[in-house]
Amino acid sequence: MPAARPNRHANPDARTRFYDESDLESLLAAHPTPLVLVLDCVQDPHNLGACLRTADAAGVAAVVLPKDKSAPVTDTVRRVACGAAESVPIVRVTNLARAMERLQQLGVWLVGTADGATQSLYETDLSGPIGIVMGAEGTGLRRLTQEKCDFLVQIPMGGTVDCLNVSVATGVCLFEAVRQRQ
Repeated sequence: MPAARPNRHANPDARTRFYDESDLESLLAAHPTPLVLVLDCVQDPHNLGACLRTADAAGVAAVVLPKDKSAPVTDTVRRVACGAAESVPIVRVTNLARAMERLQQLGVWLVGTADGATQSLYETDLSGPIGIVMGAEGTGLRRLTQEKCDFLVQIPMGGTVDCLNVSVATGVCLFEAVRQRQ
C-alpha cells in the first residue's frame, strides 16, 4: 500500500505570510486593475477561511483585515481556505479606516455592502480597480467603515431571508467583479 500523501491544506507547519499597510502599493502594482477584498471584523474562522478561498479563486491582489476584532488565521482557517491562506496576500492593519484611505490614494474605489443600500451590486461598475468591503457576521459594516466607502451596494434578495452569510455574499460580490472584467 502506498504511503499516504501529506495534506498540504491541513499542514500545521504551513505558513501564512502577513503583510502590513506599507506593502499595499507593491501588492497592487502587480495588478493593472486590482481587485481587493476588505473584511471588516469577520470573526468566525470558518467564514474567514471561506472568504480567503473565494478571494484566491477570484484572483484578488490582497485581503485586508483589522488585527483586532477579526478571527486570527488559525489551523481551522487554513483548513477551510484549502491553501488560500498561504497563497493570498493577507494585509493585517491596525486601523482599517486608514488602510481604506490608503487604498483610495492608490486609485482603488471601495464598494461596501449594506442591506440598506439602494444601489444594486449588479448595477455597479466593478471593472476598474475595486475593493469589495464586507462586514461582520450579524452586524455588517461598522459606521466608520461605511463612511469610508465610495459606494454602498446591496445584493438583491428574492426570498424571505434578509441577508446572506458573509462568505456567501463575498463570493457573490467577487465573482460579479470577475464576470464584469471578462
